[in-house]
Amino acid sequence: MPQSDRLAQLLSALRRFAPLGVILAVLATGLLMGWHQYLTLDYLADARAALKSTAADYGWLAALAYVCVYAVAVSVAFPATWLLTLAGGFLYGVWIGGLLAALGATIGATVLFWAAQTAFGEGLRSRVAGFAGKVARGFEANAFSYLLALRLAPVFPFSAINILPALFKVPLPTYVGATLLGILPGALVYASIGQGLETVLAEAAASDRPVGVGDLITPGITLGLLGLAILAAIAPVAGLLRKRGAERES
Repeated sequence: MPQSDRLAQLLSALRRFAPLGVILAVLATGLLMGWHQYLTLDYLADARAALKSTAADYGWLAALAYVCVYAVAVSVAFPATWLLTLAGGFLYGVWIGGLLAALGATIGATVLFWAAQTAFGEGLRSRVAGFAGKVARGFEANAFSYLLALRLAPVFPFSAINILPALFKVPLPTYVGATLLGILPGALVYASIGQGLETVLAEAAASDRPVGVGDLITPGITLGLLGLAILAAIAPVAGLLRKRGAERES
């Protein structure tokens, strides 16, 4: 192979994997420097007064910084980003906090989707065949509905859903729209929890115990989000059943 062709292939590979490499580098740096310690309930409890003061003093600049921090955390798949949604509700209330969280999460998820699609999407998708290929084609044909159902369901890992559509031919506008719409209900729910965080902290202090996840997320909330996911899944499932019925009749 000529030297120029090898150099062209190397440059192409670098362009493909550079975004993912940057994401992994930021994630590794954050974990090594202990940034994850700021995404804990204990830190949120300790810093709540300072965070409230900063949000009030800097107004829209603080809100913009919040969206940017959320986007970076999601784009590098940093653990426990749901605590940022609690913080949004605590600082800005249910509606503004939930909208800001959904916006930040959508931006971050889109960055991760783009990086994964750039690195692996086309190459892996071209190798999928057989049953896996049929599943892939079904997902691509109903990408918005399937992705919306996955986003609404509280049982699927958020980071995995950010990456999975990159392995299929999901258009970027479809991904962004389904992601924003699917994230928003859960973001509003978590923001509502964050809005009532002071009460939860006071109750935990009165009982002389640390705040746990169980104090924040109730079975009723989980079932409500699962119900939304089931409703979102009705359309693609019904379409699949109609398609199968038509194939049998023909």
